[in-house]
Amino acid sequence: MAIKVKLTKSFSGSSEDQLATIDSLGLKKFGDERLLKDTPAIRGMVNKVRHLVTAETVAGEAPKATRRKARKIRVRDAARARKA
Repeated sequence: MAIKVKLTKSFSGSSEDQLATIDSLGLKKFGDERLLKDTPAIRGMVNKVRHLVTAETVAGEAPKATRRKARKIRVRDAARARKA
């Protein structure tokens, strides 16, 4: 199961903890949508800012987050690969 969260109202004038919650959900600007794993923690965050977002349950799985290496490391590895 996954939950689709969309920022539907402006967050200007919101408290700092609500801004942090919106940022934690991965919403950066008005109209942003994210497909997140349906966990109690995510549901709690959505409940905290429910007046700013819309949420709906979606069948299927949320995409798995991938970690990227820092740019400095990627450049270094690419240079090493060219050299070899």
